[in-house]
Amino acid sequence: MPQENSKTLSIVIPVFNEINFLNELFVQIKKFFNDKHTEIIVVDDGSTDGSSNLLAELKKNNNYKFSFKIIRLDINSGKGKAIQTGIKNSNGEYVLLQDADLELDCKDAKEMFEMITTNKDIKCIFGSRYVSGKLKKNNYFFNNLVGKINSLIFNMFFSQSLSDVHCGLKILHRSVIEKIKLSINDFGIEIDLASQIVRNNFFIYEFGVSYFFRSKTQGKKITWVDGLKSFYYLIKVRFFDNSVPTNLSIIYSSIYMAFVGSHFGMGLGNTFFIFIFFILGSILGIHFKILSSTIIFLFIFVGSLFGKGNGTTLAVIIFFVSGLFVARKFKRIFSNSKFSDYF
Repeated sequence: MPQENSKTLSIVIPVFNEINFLNELFVQIKKFFNDKHTEIIVVDDGSTDGSSNLLAELKKNNNYKFSFKIIRLDINSGKGKAIQTGIKNSNGEYVLLQDADLELDCKDAKEMFEMITTNKDIKCIFGSRYVSGKLKKNNYFFNNLVGKINSLIFNMFFSQSLSDVHCGLKILHRSVIEKIKLSINDFGIEIDLASQIVRNNFFIYEFGVSYFFRSKTQGKKITWVDGLKSFYYLIKVRFFDNSVPTNLSIIYSSIYMAFVGSHFGMGLGNTFFIFIFFILGSILGIHFKILSSTIIFLFIFVGSLFGKGNGTTLAVIIFFVSGLFVARKFKRIFSNSKFSDYF
């Protein structure tokens, strides 16, 4: 918990070899956040290009109203590790995550801060590069495509409707910070953070931001390898980082949904449907625990007893949809009871 002398806002800035951008970054920070109730926490993630010396000079400037902390990691450990370190050393009621490379505008960060502090019901705002009517410069098709695909998969896995999970500009209330336990050390931190916020039942608001993409020659760090790793992290945070009841439910529902798939197609087509329904079952198991999932399975089983051929397939579908409806009703009834882990 923050102490009585805590700041209102902590701005956490991970830095790795950003010497070309730091001067302008602090011009912007001074313009929008030069306030005694703000602390700037720069985590130097093992920079080797002179960023460390420049940061020291910027701190010596000493004409800021905000407090200025520099935390040095001797070995480059990844953006995720830098953010975790910054958050652990923050005191603010709100924590703003801001990249150092000027792809995202500090003016937008200021607007997000004003928005979250004037509406106490909002605990979390993510910047989005895809919903804004603001100025954008982006000529990297692959990165853009992967970002949108990842957001789509995240939404399917967590029943959300986010447009930009990977945007580096985010602001969180301290109540959110106290609930999450980040563990991913590289660019997968964005997925880790979003998944934990959702798991702890906080609503994520989105705010359109400007975006000025920089090239690899300008120091862009993220690569296609990080894009592929992000798919792994999506699987990890959704299907492995769960409670025991949820993991059991995922296994259980995957098996009975494979049974549903067995009623579709023939030969290789039948194998394809079994696989697809197995995947759907794993997603279903996230939202319905053992008992509510059993209700769905019983409806499916009863449906499989009716008709022959296509008639059986139709009956299975009808009873499956009916089972979903009934299971959802039971889930709501028991959501706040001691049996919630089973429904």
